[in-house]
Amino acid sequence: MSEGADATGAAVEVRRSRRRTRTVSAYREGGRTIVAIPARFTKTQEREWVERMLERLAAKEARRRPSDAQLLERAMELSARYLDGLAVPASVTWSAHQERRWGSCTVDDRTIRISTRVRGLPSWVLDYVLVHELAHLLQAGHGPGFWELVERYPRTERARGFLEGVAFTHDHGDTGDHVD
Repeated sequence: MSEGADATGAAVEVRRSRRRTRTVSAYREGGRTIVAIPARFTKTQEREWVERMLERLAAKEARRRPSDAQLLERAMELSARYLDGLAVPASVTWSAHQERRWGSCTVDDRTIRISTRVRGLPSWVLDYVLVHELAHLLQAGHGPGFWELVERYPRTERARGFLEGVAFTHDHGDTGDHVD
């Protein structure tokens, strides 16, 4: 086991395993980055693979945690694809001040805020939240016309179920009771 730090300053721990023969993996565990490699790797191979896996992990996290500018860009893409380009927000930003909502839209100034609780969720869930808020730019309430717009997004039902599960876990905690 060796240690170092990644570009963000997080500790990097390399775990060698005799059972691991060819695969390499990297993941976050607490405040650390774990890179698991085969025990037979040389120090040179270890350095090469740690660098490669840190780059992959950073790229994956960047895709799952877009900037405000990337949120706006994605919203415009989704508007073009599902709402005929008619929903044009002035801004789309992350908001840490939304405890109960996944997103919000102010129609008067065409601003959309997405809860930071959505950060790190699958991209198709974020896309659903964006489409939902974009639809409010075209239909203010949650009437049938609004839902017709939202349901143009093909993963609407799946994303809503996912968010319900996240909310349930947040509200009730993980009881540890798992049904197999």
